[in-house]
Amino acid sequence: GGRVRLVTIDPDNDDGPAREGGTEIRWRRSDGDRELARKLVHVSLAGPVAEMLYTGDPYHPGLVAEWAADWRDAWEAAELLLPDERQRLAYLEQISLELYRRLNDESQWAALAALADNLLAHETLEREEIEEIFGEWL
Repeated sequence: GGRVRLVTIDPDNDDGPAREGGTEIRWRRSDGDRELARKLVHVSLAGPVAEMLYTGDPYHPGLVAEWAADWRDAWEAAELLLPDERQRLAYLEQISLELYRRLNDESQWAALAALADNLLAHETLEREEIEEIFGEWL
């Protein structure tokens, strides 16, 4: 559905002190608004879930200050899918658990760890660098 242009853990001072990092994705818009919303939810929660796995701290992504923007992005994207707030909360928690299980799979873990290690070393990775890191797993 999309192509990653950039991943960074370097805060952008233009965004204020709340930004811890970011991901730029070029999305294909042909899938429709609901499908794009589902993808945005997954992408928004994938960062916090990956960090949970990398650090070994499985916190609720809605309760960690550093993940507040990610949770807010997921919450806003999911509003199109589920206007009812209780259903939306349950959906986001379900997706978080699914991502946790998927990324915790041994076959995914090596790629996730390699990406995290490279982000820690370089702070920002562009598409070509990400493709190189994931090359042996794709």
